[in-house]
Amino acid sequence: MIELDHLVKKFGDLTAVDGISLKVAQGEFFAVLGPNAAGKTTMIKMMTGLIKPTSGHARICGYDVQSHSLEARRRLAYVPDFPFLYDKLTAWEFFRFTGQMFHLDVNRIHKNARELVARFHLAEFVDRPLEGLSHGTRQRVAIVSALLHEPQVFIIDEPMVGLDPQHARVVKDVLKERSLAGMTVMVSTHQLSIAEEMSDRIGIIKGGKMIAVGTREELRQQSGAKDALEEIFLSLTGNGAASPDIVLPAAGKNPVRGSSENS
Repeated sequence: MIELDHLVKKFGDLTAVDGISLKVAQGEFFAVLGPNAAGKTTMIKMMTGLIKPTSGHARICGYDVQSHSLEARRRLAYVPDFPFLYDKLTAWEFFRFTGQMFHLDVNRIHKNARELVARFHLAEFVDRPLEGLSHGTRQRVAIVSALLHEPQVFIIDEPMVGLDPQHARVVKDVLKERSLAGMTVMVSTHQLSIAEEMSDRIGIIKGGKMIAVGTREELRQQSGAKDALEEIFLSLTGNGAASPDIVLPAAGKNPVRGSSENS
């Protein structure tokens, strides 16, 4: 359902994503982990068609995201860590707008929206303008709108941002249920507990490369670490040792590594 083939993205001299190849099957719950600036979000933006790869291909349900973008996007839903919403609309208006974008008829929009609104505890908020809602409530609205057209592939970046424990549990339950019913789910997160609890497989990105992919047991064998995912992650990405000292520059000068002038 998701296929990445030697995906590369360069920004000038910076290679943000460096030749990532990956296959995620139908119904699989796949978690992406990595340090800050590892390339996770850049990879996802190429998968969703938001930015164009420098080289390589991303396919959703067999459709190339660049050459067959409409076919790919019809089967896809994406929720970024800070989703964009039309603030002057109410939640109901936003759901209708989203459903119409995917050519759903009115009855299907209302049926799916009513079920999801109840599940995500949004009934008291649906007639309020989105601009007045809390970040956590807006996040739930974004997830509901993304699920309205019953996507075959669901990609979400940091799904628990702003959610209290009760609603975080709802999101976990709904995504896992949908995955078991056949929806492919990819979650990018810094929360190791989500990957540990929810995922069938985990991919770890570092320096723009997918350095490890597998179940937790497979990753444990690759890393030589014990069973805790935190230890596996740190073992594969580096143990957190400090980088060389950075000497703060004088005004108008660039930072210099190390403590000597010749460093």
